[in-house]
Amino acid sequence: MPPRITPLTDPEPTPSSRRLAWLAAGTEGAPVGSAFLRLFTKEGQEHLAELEIAVHPAERRQGVGSALLDAAVVAARGDGRRSLVAQAETGSPGDLFLAARGFRRVLALTYARLRMAELDLARITALVDQPHPGYELTHWDGVVPTELAQTFADSRRAMDDMPMEGTDYGTVAWDVERVVSAAETVAKRGELLHTVAVVDRSDGTIAGFSELVVPGDGRGDGQHYGTGVLPEHRGHGLGLWMKAESIRLARRTYPGLGGLLTDTADSNTPMRGINDALGYLPTHRAVEHQLDL
Repeated sequence: MPPRITPLTDPEPTPSSRRLAWLAAGTEGAPVGSAFLRLFTKEGQEHLAELEIAVHPAERRQGVGSALLDAAVVAARGDGRRSLVAQAETGSPGDLFLAARGFRRVLALTYARLRMAELDLARITALVDQPHPGYELTHWDGVVPTELAQTFADSRRAMDDMPMEGTDYGTVAWDVERVVSAAETVAKRGELLHTVAVVDRSDGTIAGFSELVVPGDGRGDGQHYGTGVLPEHRGHGLGLWMKAESIRLARRTYPGLGGLLTDTADSNTPMRGINDALGYLPTHRAVEHQLDL
């Protein structure tokens, strides 16, 4: 007997997206799986939807995942989306399921972790202390200071040419409202956002940035978000400089932090080199899948 699929609605849309959800139940009403569909709403990504499907291991190969996927595809097409993306760990049941249902593997990712207990702080500090003529480091917690808000929003285009291989991710349009909203969203989750940036001394503009999100209690693992340098400022070691400073500040501010997590496209050779140089060790690999609607 096919599972019963119940549609749900996310009660708290974000400024950049909204979500739909479905719950799959078995013959006795017990939950056996779920699906979440994120519909991006900001300019540059209105064509994109992102899917997460979870099925209880004991209920797999019973049509639960397919029923949830069918519901999500119908909703995404009905909302005018042209691309549906989903991520799964390489070789996992989810990876095989998506490939069997017509998704294309479009992006390979490597996840890595820096163990803070094994951190060579003296080496990290030496990297931070290396001079970078014409540039200086700055940092802030939470929302960007008002005097840097516009140049920080402008610097977000550093991520526009991030290697995404075949993914139809679009181009995210950033403005001051969006960078402020993103920081406020992190705070509402009870997490702490820390940003390190490089400033061009010639005109006071931001040339690059690196973001780190830490659990509210300062324990567990922090997660690196974006790290990017504007094209006109590349080739000066600014990415390594910023990420080293982010690590140094995290160690000083949160002595109970266990590690720092990062994920990088396999084709992003410069950032992989930075992670290797800083001591990040791979933990697992994942694949981004895409279905053309």
